[in-house]
Amino acid sequence: MTPLPPVRTTRRHRARLLVPAALAVLVCTTTTAATTATATASDASPKTAATWTAADRGHHDGSRKPKAMLDDWLRLWNGDYDRAPGIISPDFRVHAALLDGGDGSSIRGVDGLVAWIAQTRAAFPDLRFTEQVAPLVDGRYASIRWTATGTYAGGFPGAEAEPGTVVTFTGTDTLRMRDGRFVEYWVNTDTLQLLTQLKAL
Repeated sequence: MTPLPPVRTTRRHRARLLVPAALAVLVCTTTTAATTATATASDASPKTAATWTAADRGHHDGSRKPKAMLDDWLRLWNGDYDRAPGIISPDFRVHAALLDGGDGSSIRGVDGLVAWIAQTRAAFPDLRFTEQVAPLVDGRYASIRWTATGTYAGGFPGAEAEPGTVVTFTGTDTLRMRDGRFVEYWVNTDTLQLLTQLKAL
């Protein structure tokens, strides 16, 4: 993996990166039986929001089950970037309504996604995604409703909230899978909910 580019601090770029969501992923349960165990922000390494049986985990990328992939997707959004190469296709692309008016098409592949997540987490260093509704898996597609909670570190354009403000927002991620990796990602985040808490409206 190539090194991440330096974080740009321009107003437009930071606004673009703050509402991704991630995570959809947050996806860590089956469509028939879900068990959740939310990780705490003080953990040294991100934990999954669900427990999977050994049968759920494939022995090689092509045989990986959607639930195991979503487990790693959640860990990725919670800061475990080492998960990315195993679940993200080089052809990975994003569809998102960004705050700068962009559509997410500039975010590509493993490096693009990891850079986006890292820059999002720069504004909320302890950001944690957890499953709100059990994921739906239908063929090549998986969708999950998530909740994200984190402590604002400052730097959001127009925000009047004090650093240290805890924010919680929700969203839904939909992912397309191919050959044991995610290749396409649609995200809908409750931006109004986030901006209201940041006093940016």
